[in-house]
Amino acid sequence: MPVPAVSTPAVAARPRLSLTVAMLGFFVVALDAQIVNVALPEIRSDLGGGLAGLQWVVTGYTLMFSALQLFAGTFSDRTGARRAYGLGMILFTVASAACAFSPTLPTLIAGRILQGIGAAMITPASLALIREAYHDAAARGRAIVYWGLGGSVAAAAGPVLGGLLTQIDWRLIFFVNLPVGAAALAVLSRVAPSPRRPAPFDWAGQITAVLALASLTYGIIEGAEAGYGSPGILLMFAVCAVSVVAFIRVQAKGRHPMIPLDLFRSRAVSTVLIIAVVTMAAFYGIVFLQSLYFQQERGSSALETGLLFLPMTALVAILNPWVARLMARYGHAAMIAAGQVVMAAGLAGLCFLPPDAPVLLVAALMIPVGVGGSFTVPSIIAVVLDQVPAERAGTASGVVNTARQVGGSLGVAIFGAVLASGEFMAGMRASLGVTAAVLIILVVVSMALRPGRQQQDTH
Repeated sequence: MPVPAVSTPAVAARPRLSLTVAMLGFFVVALDAQIVNVALPEIRSDLGGGLAGLQWVVTGYTLMFSALQLFAGTFSDRTGARRAYGLGMILFTVASAACAFSPTLPTLIAGRILQGIGAAMITPASLALIREAYHDAAARGRAIVYWGLGGSVAAAAGPVLGGLLTQIDWRLIFFVNLPVGAAALAVLSRVAPSPRRPAPFDWAGQITAVLALASLTYGIIEGAEAGYGSPGILLMFAVCAVSVVAFIRVQAKGRHPMIPLDLFRSRAVSTVLIIAVVTMAAFYGIVFLQSLYFQQERGSSALETGLLFLPMTALVAILNPWVARLMARYGHAAMIAAGQVVMAAGLAGLCFLPPDAPVLLVAALMIPVGVGGSFTVPSIIAVVLDQVPAERAGTASGVVNTARQVGGSLGVAIFGAVLASGEFMAGMRASLGVTAAVLIILVVVSMALRPGRQQQDTH
């Protein structure tokens, strides 16, 4: 039986403070995911390592981000969103400094893993702060869009800022997180404490979740070099399968599960979570691919690569405030379907471009991928949060963000594995084409969504 949330007047009366904190948190988390990609060639030049090492620089962050979202969501509910956010931001900021001073590639990957842990704590807590502050579904939908704007601005600034700083020293891309983290903590100090739901943690569920995601990602990345039929890789896939079964059993039988399985009785929730995985795989995958493509295949510098990402990311930031109006007018299902169609069109266009196509044309065809994601993600989050009461917002946020980050991790891992298995352009085309086809299939599924129950707070 859920423990009713205690209304906090200071939070309800000053929702903009909570929204500001949430936006800053998502900004710094998204910035760190974007700013690193254009620096990968310089990192390899300085610290060494092959393609698998570069994949781990990206996926070390996204893997822990995704694996700990469920833990972080329940942690947010049980200790209070404000406290969880503060602890996550402190860890994230300290880990950023550790990345900046890394002397070797393994220590950089270790720092990225710590960043991922901090980011995992920040994200569901930031959405829980919004859920606490905005009791009306329509107002909450608008707030979620503005929360997404923080990520859109980071996506626009990340590649360009990363390219610019990499021209000086790639280590500067991690120092940029420090002032943002300090600003977020300063604003957080003015937000009232969040309600808590004390309960034991589901350690068995968390361990099996981490084992499942880590073994799957490791198997995909390392299997490209070792061979997917090799004993070590087959063992990793076996560990993943056993861990998934154990996780489901623990959630069904445990007294304090991280994920109440009744959440998945909603067809809308199950559907949008699948869509979230594929959408984020497409977005993270194309950022990883195109960063390598521009610099390795076309000879662009890090700064030039960042500028080539700018049309895609800047337009997303500009259009983001309009998404709330479109959501209100056309509904979540239509927005999700439209976003998938637009993303698929961009991926298909990139798939069929000739190798010597002008780089500006390549940059132009990346625009639909970003714009489609900006249509899809806020609606996915709104669908899930509308299915739960405020006291379970952190858990629900953890579930949806786990799906998103699992998609991001798998996108980089799978796209990188395809690249490593053959010629670069052939691997890139295969990755883009298959992802576009899957998105089109999911359009039909998303159009079958029906409005679920809307959770309204009564005060």
